[in-house]
Amino acid sequence: MFYISAASGITHQPTFKNSGFSAAIEPITASSELISPVFKDYIDAGLLRRMSKILRMSVTCAKDCLEQANIEQPDSIVVGTGFGCLQDTEKFLNNVLTIEGLLPPTSFIQSTHNTIAGQISLSIGNHGYNMTHTQNTLSFEHAVLDAMLLLEEDNKNVLVGAADEYIEILNKVSTNLNLVAKAQITSGASFFILSNEKTERTLAQILDVETIGFVQDIPAAIDTFLEKNNLAQTLIDYVFFADFGTDSGKDSFVNSYFNQIEDKRKLIDYSLLSGLYPTNSAFALHCAVDKIQKNREIQNVLICNNLNKINLGLTLIQSIEA
Repeated sequence: MFYISAASGITHQPTFKNSGFSAAIEPITASSELISPVFKDYIDAGLLRRMSKILRMSVTCAKDCLEQANIEQPDSIVVGTGFGCLQDTEKFLNNVLTIEGLLPPTSFIQSTHNTIAGQISLSIGNHGYNMTHTQNTLSFEHAVLDAMLLLEEDNKNVLVGAADEYIEILNKVSTNLNLVAKAQITSGASFFILSNEKTERTLAQILDVETIGFVQDIPAAIDTFLEKNNLAQTLIDYVFFADFGTDSGKDSFVNSYFNQIEDKRKLIDYSLLSGLYPTNSAFALHCAVDKIQKNREIQNVLICNNLNKINLGLTLIQSIEA
């Protein structure tokens, strides 16, 4: 078992330092904006000025998680990101086109995907294992799998999370590629402390995580996953799912596959709540943990990440009483 002892998120929903947020959230609209905390409460003003949005979100969530878990340093830091630091990448490319001669190095240095994990490490003075995973829409799941492997070794607490940011050019790219999405493209960061021991701070437990690239048969993959964990479909209290389809997911495989769940309100298309970004399954985990914390009757939650049709990520979360 792997235990979640802290969770923090900055998204288009009121997730930051707001226990119980999952009970009242509604699908985001075109006018929805990122709900940001006061970053200077967590980041020195001198550093804050040089940080892009994704770095501000990530460092703030990381520090909030450490505060919640009451630990000074995690043994490791693992981050998943699909797009990486887009704002700094765009800035660097603009510099290439507009500046003659030598280019300022800052935006290039901060444009790399591993800048997020590195900046967190620098901000808290951590010298442990530091890794970034970028596997498209399965980046967060691979980060969690890495954290679980570390906990099976000699780590006690691992800071694991995911972040992606929106910049305006993404809308232009999606239009040029004729991608018709059911939700708007957004930004988001969600971080967690994973531990190998249950404490009084434990929020929930991760039973299993699995990723499948070039998935051929999604229902069969879910069947195998549930069988491996000795869990019948009837014992699942909530299913969080994501796909890139239209019509609010009504054409999704989830509605037909989970036919034994009579209350369709328990089938939650989390992309409508978080918006679209490659690692929004981290938001789903945060939402699932929050629901488990506020409703003792919820014991098993399954996250089915099929945002990219060729990839499938499955995460099974349980209450600590399960």
